[in-house]
Amino acid sequence: MENQSLKEIQLQLSRGKISVLEIVANYLKKIESTKDLNIYVNVFKDEAIEKAKALDQKYKDTPEQMGRLFGMVISIKDVICYKDHPVTAASKMLSGFESMYSSTAVERLLKEDAIIIGTTNCDEFAMGSSNEHSYYGPTKNADAPEYIPGGSSGGAAVSVQAGTCSIALGSDTGGSVRQPASFCNVIGMKPTYGRISRHGLIAYASSFDQIGLIGTVTEDMALVLEVISGSDEYDSTVSRNPVPGFYQNIDIDQKMKVGVLNSFFEHSRMNAEIKIKSKAVLESLQEAGHELVPLDFKSIDYLVPCYYVLTTAEASSNLSRYDGVKYGHRAQNITDLESLYKRSRTEGFGMEVKRRIMLGTFVLSSGYYDAYFEKAQKIRKIVKDEIDGLFSKVDVIALPTSMDYPWRIGDENQDPVSVYLSDVFTVIANLCGIPALSYPLGYGSENMSSGIQLMSNSFEEHHLFNLSALLQNMA
Repeated sequence: MENQSLKEIQLQLSRGKISVLEIVANYLKKIESTKDLNIYVNVFKDEAIEKAKALDQKYKDTPEQMGRLFGMVISIKDVICYKDHPVTAASKMLSGFESMYSSTAVERLLKEDAIIIGTTNCDEFAMGSSNEHSYYGPTKNADAPEYIPGGSSGGAAVSVQAGTCSIALGSDTGGSVRQPASFCNVIGMKPTYGRISRHGLIAYASSFDQIGLIGTVTEDMALVLEVISGSDEYDSTVSRNPVPGFYQNIDIDQKMKVGVLNSFFEHSRMNAEIKIKSKAVLESLQEAGHELVPLDFKSIDYLVPCYYVLTTAEASSNLSRYDGVKYGHRAQNITDLESLYKRSRTEGFGMEVKRRIMLGTFVLSSGYYDAYFEKAQKIRKIVKDEIDGLFSKVDVIALPTSMDYPWRIGDENQDPVSVYLSDVFTVIANLCGIPALSYPLGYGSENMSSGIQLMSNSFEEHHLFNLSALLQNMA
């Protein structure tokens, strides 16, 4: 099933050449053979098999009633709720917790006959760029197990990279879908903020978080986005705009103006090989009839500081609910309420989460709020205005997904600032709430992969799918 499109799979199903049960069995076998990569937190083996049998029977009895995702097997990141299934955000704090409801995205997948095969490992509470900050230990890159897969949706990216599912749902707060997708040589897509309901997505930074997709076939990702998008009474921030036909309307012949952010490609820490490979992709787009427009972006140095001030502040607020009282980890041998809070949170949260909570609490504290949080909000507005100005000149903006290849597991654990700076190319889309897609550049000299990133204006995901499909067609 690896790298086959859903259209091809459904054709084989219609001809009786394969069954949903065989598809699921194939993926479960792959999951078993890649256990050493530490991809999954939970595998829903028995449930997936029973669902596959039921779908095969449904197809036999009433083929006209099959959902649009019939034959598709999907993994979900361990921050997305699925009723009566464990969801822990890869944290000791939520160890043993089962969700009492399903996220809107999951409900819509199941309604269209998709099968959810398991939950994938991630950085704790989606805070990290390497998948090393997980209560369950790091996920390994399938191409080179001694290297990171990226984060925080590292398990999601490797679940697709290793061929254990067709599509993975992750979450993207500052690049957490796109960066691991680039490191794992697959496609990663963050839609417009508000395109997909966040109901049932465990919050990190609420004004940045968005469910994203990882896959290998552009058309399949477009179809899944179409299915899970749209208004939802449980999320007041979700868009009420009609959802366009992303899948049906892919047009690889549509010509666009592609803005090239030279200041990003010329960054002092930019890997020379990734730069060359990115430029080659841009030249291929130009040869296909797209116009390349050089662009300048003045606010590059403010992106990472602004992002980390705002997201840690929101994390400090969102994670205050995990106090050991109603649910989650509760410390033993406590003496009073204060010791309950302190010991439960000290034991339940990992080091990276504690670091971000403390930073966020600091920037929100009296005397520092104006100097940090308020100023960061103003910078966010400046960045958004500058990006809006660029989109008045072009349809799509191109920049690298990451400045370098993956690092070895453990290499940069002692230098969080260096890891934070690695997000400089991806946080811009989350600060502005615009959609962005990372397309794989293939393997470099060290057999490591990276990606080129394409961003479009809000609610113009179709531009990204058109270019991704074109690049896939040219490969």
